Amino acid sequence: MAIISKKKIPYRISDKLRRFLHKYGKEIAIPLQYQDLARYTSAITLYDRKGEDTLWLSVYYSQSDQEYIFGSLKLIYAILKIDGNISLIDHLMVDRIDVCTYGNTRPYRVRIVNKINDNFDYFYVKIADASRIYGLELEDVMSPNRVRYLVHKDTLIEEHIIGIPGDQFIKNHVDKGEVNKIRIAKEFIKFNERCFVRLLGDMHSSNFVVDTTPDFEEMHYRIRSIDFDQQSYEGRKNVYLPQYYKQNKSILEIGFEVLTYESVRQYQLEERTLIANRLRASRYLLRDIMGAMIPDEIAPPSHVISLKEELAQHYQNAKFLRANSMGDVLKESLKQLFR
Repeated sequence: MAIISKKKIPYRISDKLRRFLHKYGKEIAIPLQYQDLARYTSAITLYDRKGEDTLWLSVYYSQSDQEYIFGSLKLIYAILKIDGNISLIDHLMVDRIDVCTYGNTRPYRVRIVNKINDNFDYFYVKIADASRIYGLELEDVMSPNRVRYLVHKDTLIEEHIIGIPGDQFIKNHVDKGEVNKIRIAKEFIKFNERCFVRLLGDMHSSNFVVDTTPDFEEMHYRIRSIDFDQQSYEGRKNVYLPQYYKQNKSILEIGFEVLTYESVRQYQLEERTLIANRLRASRYLLRDIMGAMIPDEIAPPSHVISLKEELAQHYQNAKFLRANSMGDVLKESLKQLFR
């Protein structure tokens, strides 16, 4: 079983990472910072449709602050979604701002509503953390998913990732037998492999969503990470394998039920081949990411030592033992794809 022992501290953005963000257009000036949203005057508990506490609070601002904050948030949404074209946002309004009371960094979630048709979207305002930024970039490079984000000073803006929250999917679909067992088991194996290869930890069911797409005969599933704080941070190998989290047990048991050992190996190798092809296609971007990550301190030295030792044993590869940083460990992990 995988256990995260302590809350992770955020790591500052290094000069090299800041230059990377600027080079690739992710460092963009915005009119509002994370601390501005902390000036709310009151808050109420946010309940879901069933009347259960979501552990989020809806926050409210004074009239003088609200005009500035709401206007700034609309502009940020335009920068994130439509390259800053403010002529297209007159019909949008900020409907609600929520703060997460259980997250490490107390992120804010902004709900944007189209006044013409009541359609809505979300984005998030968070404290910029180097680990999370590396996680977002690696998600873009190594997975079939794309995530838009931008950074300004110590503030991180992220788009909302659409999907059924993993814990709800397990409770309402998996546990009730309302899934294609082979397809969800196959996708979980591929997700497990992606997380392990790129060293993304803490992927229990509250930290991923399931994107469902109707196929012409059946349902297609894709599991997507939504939390990247634990990118290359923990010192234990099992933390990077979603199969070891008790919250994911129901999906894992389906795999034991419907898949053979040969099928599991096939899906693992399929995913590793896909990741290798993505890395080849994005080799210059990956070079720049690793150029910033390798000298960066994004985990305690003790975590680096314990993880490189466990991976050296797992892969029977002593080259892991030469690693001096989490970036070095990740680089060696990626090299396994080509051996």
